[in-house]
Amino acid sequence: MCSHAIFTGLVVTLGLNLCVATATAAADKPGPRRLSRADLSDKIRGGWAGQMIGVAYGAPTEFRSNGKINDAPLDWAPGRIANAIDQDDLYVEMTFAKVMDTLGLNATCEQYGEAFRTSQYRLWHANAGARRALHQGIKAPWSGHPKYNIHANDIDFQIEADFIGLMCPGLPREVNRFCDRVGRVMNYGDGLYGGMFVCGMYAAAFFENDPRRIVEAGWACIPAQSGYGRLIRDLLGWSAQHPNDWRKVWQLVQDKWDKDDPCPDGALAPFNIDARLNGAYIAFGLLFGGGDFLKTLEISTRCGQDSDCNPSSAAGVLGVQLGYSRIPDEFKSGIPALADKKFQFTDYSFKSICESTERRALAVIARNRGKITQTEIVLPYQAPKAPKLEQWDPGVPYAKLGVQDAAWTWSGPWSQDGMTKVCQGAGGEATLRFNGVAVALMGRLNQAGGRADIYLDGKKAGVLDAYIVERTHDNTLWHIYGLKPGDHTLRLVTTGTADARSQATTIAIDRAVLYRPR
Repeated sequence: MCSHAIFTGLVVTLGLNLCVATATAAADKPGPRRLSRADLSDKIRGGWAGQMIGVAYGAPTEFRSNGKINDAPLDWAPGRIANAIDQDDLYVEMTFAKVMDTLGLNATCEQYGEAFRTSQYRLWHANAGARRALHQGIKAPWSGHPKYNIHANDIDFQIEADFIGLMCPGLPREVNRFCDRVGRVMNYGDGLYGGMFVCGMYAAAFFENDPRRIVEAGWACIPAQSGYGRLIRDLLGWSAQHPNDWRKVWQLVQDKWDKDDPCPDGALAPFNIDARLNGAYIAFGLLFGGGDFLKTLEISTRCGQDSDCNPSSAAGVLGVQLGYSRIPDEFKSGIPALADKKFQFTDYSFKSICESTERRALAVIARNRGKITQTEIVLPYQAPKAPKLEQWDPGVPYAKLGVQDAAWTWSGPWSQDGMTKVCQGAGGEATLRFNGVAVALMGRLNQAGGRADIYLDGKKAGVLDAYIVERTHDNTLWHIYGLKPGDHTLRLVTTGTADARSQATTIAIDRAVLYRPR
């Protein structure tokens, strides 16, 4: 890098640090914060309504624009809000809200995990990995740990954490305390920080009207040196440099951050389910939307990737800032007709989840030395405090080896089913010779899955269990990371055994994803 580039980068960095320090100093007033009970209720309703509107607005675009800006026409009609009743962005978080309403605010991570294990809705990625682990007897928080869940950095907790921010007005440390218990059911590291970032913005939005300061408040809730923290720092800096050109900033983020997603489903493909990148797209809507509801929705949606979840959280945060009463009628006019209709798989309607959230918010306020009267709440100021740094990175995915690749050798009763090798019983062996620091075996997980022993470099390394409960969608049969760089040999031996619930003992392998050191 030339000296001029170094100087320019230093100036930008110093400018951002000064900007953030100034904003933080302005916000860090020790005096109490006041909010009328009517405004508290209005803002909670605004947060839930914003989520519903955002997910319904973006639903037709979900993963339709990966690695590029979505310039297709976007539209809205009040009746579209009904789509929110069947969206996992909303009903999954209500699972955890129900645990709090039933067991209280001191419910443990393991108790959240148990409720998640017995849920009946369809799940993918980190959520699916967690439910699979929980059904194998691995309790939370280990169900979200990368040892058992290769999707630990994915978006899942980020899209179902909003309810925590809505019950912690102006209380970012409470946000992180609840996120640490709930989020570890399915995520770890940056995947966990996604929920903390989003909920930190919700907590700030109860008292802050500047969307930029709201994003900075969320950033203050996560370790600045984490991958997630560094991305948001970049976004804050670039958006300050180019406040009227979100597309230019999108490209800067794209060039630096939308690559090498460790999720094996997104490996070497435009698809990116990473919490960090999608969290940035939430912040895009707030930073460049400038408090305008439609503009916030549109920008967050056009950023692409998980473009129903991202505008859902962006509009949820803005809904708190504005309050339900100030959300434009064209977006909320469809809500009264379904306000008493229960969200799929839950006991909650829009009306009852708002009431439940307000009760929990009052309880959280009371235990943080807040004063509650019939007309007002008064809260002592609470500064954000980021948790200890926690990161996970298996490496850079560099190759996908299909079952026909010369790196594989097969023996025993394997058959070919399209691009998949299938073994129905015992005695099938597959050997993969590879170079790298991590590997993920990909194939079919279903209700007919069996088991296989795994050996790595001649030593027993674990058991592959291809059984998964219904409505749980994952493709990663087995993974390992943290290997010494170099050549390795993985051998798989089918055992002809299976989980007692399985209908067969099938092992079906599609490919292996290989990772090199970063």
